[in-house]
Amino acid sequence: MELLEIRNVTKVFHTRSFWGKAKEIRALDGVSLTLSKGESLGIVGESGCGKSTLASLIIHLAEPTSGEILLYGRDISHAKEKEVREIRKKIQIVFQDPYSSLSPRMKIGDILMEPARVMGEFSEIHRRQRAEELLEMVGLRKSAMDRYPHEFSGGQRQRISIARALMTRPEILILDEPTSALDVSVQAQVLNLLMDLREQLHLTYLFISHNLVVVRYISDRTAVMEKGKIVEIGTSDHILTHPADPYTKELIAAVPMIGKTFIPPHRIADLG
Repeated sequence: MELLEIRNVTKVFHTRSFWGKAKEIRALDGVSLTLSKGESLGIVGESGCGKSTLASLIIHLAEPTSGEILLYGRDISHAKEKEVREIRKKIQIVFQDPYSSLSPRMKIGDILMEPARVMGEFSEIHRRQRAEELLEMVGLRKSAMDRYPHEFSGGQRQRISIARALMTRPEILILDEPTSALDVSVQAQVLNLLMDLREQLHLTYLFISHNLVVVRYISDRTAVMEKGKIVEIGTSDHILTHPADPYTKELIAAVPMIGKTFIPPHRIADLG
């Protein structure tokens, strides 16, 4: 049994134009994917292709128009409020922008402990101990507990966001463009941290990005998404070196290269 299975999921948004005419936007159109325990699956595509919409359905920030999302074989597509709490213990998300995903009015310690408080996990002493452990795990000091987000750099804030996502001991981590808002020199550090955490904590990743090289660096398999559909899926190496779909070939054409060699994430900063 797969850890997570997405079966023919469609998401339609209904809007109105300036003149009041009804308009239907099909953000996802029959998407099917599987995610095995311990796997890292990359989803790549340009902005507006439906990647983040898919993430929001999995974490239950929205519900699909049709189709099923199965966690351990159980459909969670239309889960009730009590069930959603249990789902979010097992599935957490790291958003793209660490500047807007952390409350500027809360100290780092409270930010980290908040998910466990909301879900009734652990005692207050245990929460604080876990928060301190997570800070050290992502490369920050315990003293960060009593500071505010504005006192940290972008890379440090994203490390804090990762630590917060790990607070409830999730099995699946959804990483929605986790490095795209960071300086190039910091991106490789965060990617390496994510790879270390995956091995150390036996995590399963759903890694969303527009950058095929970054996805190849961290993912076992890659799914290419265009206009709400999966147009190609396979091992990350095969997708990058032997693309079959014309859209995949267009994405690869935009990848930085030296001669015929793709530039890995940790080398791009050296070229600036």
